[in-house]
Amino acid sequence: MKIYNFKDLSEQDIKTLCSRSLDDDEQVAETVREILTGVSDEGDALLYKLAERFDGVKLKSLFLDHTELADIAAAIPEEARAAIDTAAANIRAFHASQLHVEGKTETMPGVTCWRESRPIESVGLYIPGGSAVLPSTFLMLVIPALLAGCKEIVVCSPPQADGKTNCYLAYCAVLLGIERIYLVGGAQAIAAMAYGTETIPAVSKIFGPGNRFVTAAKQLVQDRVAIDMPAGPSEVLVLADETANSAYLASDLLAQAEHGPDSQSILVATSSQILEETKIQLSLQLALLPRKDVAAKALANSYMVLVESLEEGMIFSNHYAPEHLILATDRFERVIPMIVNAGSVFLGNLTPESAGDYASGTNHTLPTSGFARGYSGVSVDSFLKKITFQHITAGGLKNLGPTVETLASAEGLEAHRNAVHIRLERLRKADNNA
Repeated sequence: MKIYNFKDLSEQDIKTLCSRSLDDDEQVAETVREILTGVSDEGDALLYKLAERFDGVKLKSLFLDHTELADIAAAIPEEARAAIDTAAANIRAFHASQLHVEGKTETMPGVTCWRESRPIESVGLYIPGGSAVLPSTFLMLVIPALLAGCKEIVVCSPPQADGKTNCYLAYCAVLLGIERIYLVGGAQAIAAMAYGTETIPAVSKIFGPGNRFVTAAKQLVQDRVAIDMPAGPSEVLVLADETANSAYLASDLLAQAEHGPDSQSILVATSSQILEETKIQLSLQLALLPRKDVAAKALANSYMVLVESLEEGMIFSNHYAPEHLILATDRFERVIPMIVNAGSVFLGNLTPESAGDYASGTNHTLPTSGFARGYSGVSVDSFLKKITFQHITAGGLKNLGPTVETLASAEGLEAHRNAVHIRLERLRKADNNA
């Protein structure tokens, strides 16, 4: 990993370092456009062909039903079952705390306004399953959807080599009451949920992380369906000072790097010694990883930055806008107010990002590629619509009406003014006749 000195970086250098764009981005987009058009036109037929082409599986069915899922789930090891149960309980507890009823506000006498939440009726959840199958993502997406009250929850995940799903995803489905898992992955899964096919229903909003093809597909279907956010290749930025432990730092960087070759792990540190010690630890720990080849490619796409202070480090971090931000310092409290752009933050030297990925309770479906500047991670609110209400009494209309009439006239919208005026006139006549 190359080391940059922050004081030597120009604004353009920082912009370039913080860019996640790759040379073949347009080629990826063009491939995805072809898949989207094909699924829209051909439906299930193309999904079967793409499963054989991309997943190496000749499917007999595009989904697993409840009975099949229960049979597969029965094979889960007891230790894994207990871990999923614990993670599910923590995720449910954290997300349940986000549910609340807003009060009514009387903006002026006789004029009452408020908001009420309604669940999005149909949602599509994408669970990655390429080089790594992620039951944690299943929990992170399904639990808030259930808490929100979504009526139709469509789950898509790529088929495994046997044309099924694994026992971990199957157990999550049984645990949470999901009746079907659709065996579709990649951009074609996003297309199926956006356009609908003979088997897979179209939904109103699509959720879930994925590779560059999945992310491109989500962005391209937004003319017809809402999405949670652009959530592509995973990334972490670790901000460390002299109180950090280099072995911990290396483990956090590698935890992110093993997601995929296009993941990115950034270390920003106030000490050149910490940077050098971490490079040594990276070599030692990388050699022991089963996915070392994947992690090594991600590290080749990553770098380190030397800064003079935590404050300077936060300037860089806010430019980068990381999906995950780890504050590897005992002085994290002083840094928190400086955070402007980040998906999820991990405080101190004993809070690894892995905890949030699996079981602390916070959601791990987060904005990547700098989109943390304008997006939040998934929450119960992501599955809700906020509908505003207002009620005006006779007295309220007398108080508010003249203001509306004046503004409508100023905008030249006489019908708007008249909608108020005729009501006020009737109220005045009723008062006069009383």
